[in-house]
Amino acid sequence: MFTGVLMIVFGISKETSDFWVDGLELWWAKTKASHAGIKRLMIRLDNGSCSASNRRQWIKRLVAFADRTGLIIHLVYCPPYHSKYNPIERVWGILEMHWNGTLLTDLATAMHWAGTMTWNGEHPQVLQIDKTYEKGVTLPDKEWEPLQGRLERSPTLPKWDVIIRPMPKQ
Repeated sequence: MFTGVLMIVFGISKETSDFWVDGLELWWAKTKASHAGIKRLMIRLDNGSCSASNRRQWIKRLVAFADRTGLIIHLVYCPPYHSKYNPIERVWGILEMHWNGTLLTDLATAMHWAGTMTWNGEHPQVLQIDKTYEKGVTLPDKEWEPLQGRLERSPTLPKWDVIIRPMPKQ
């Protein structure tokens, strides 16, 4: 099910895997009531450095999210140089055209302009995460090994098609 609802999340800190998962958790908290009955969440990604399928902190946080929500998380990555297939790139292009020429001198201005754009005839929800993130957060091998066992990688596209199943509730 694709809702077509757009949410844009801004932060006050660095872009990190933790920021991405906090944004996902914020989105889920705001939208889960309208997604009753959903068991699987497919997330399309561009294999950027913060959300690559081998990014340890990203995977650790997604495994915890899957366990907490009971959702199957299906990560589907676009290959390099194929952003035209990624819907978020189309949204980003419209946002760039919308605020083209505007001096985005501060976060409030950027958020205001993001809120006045339209996507499919609707204004997006624009939210802010007020948290400071550290770059370079990583996991030692002993914590990474069990997480890799939780990943179901496609035999033909192991880097670009990954499923994370929640642990059964006891």
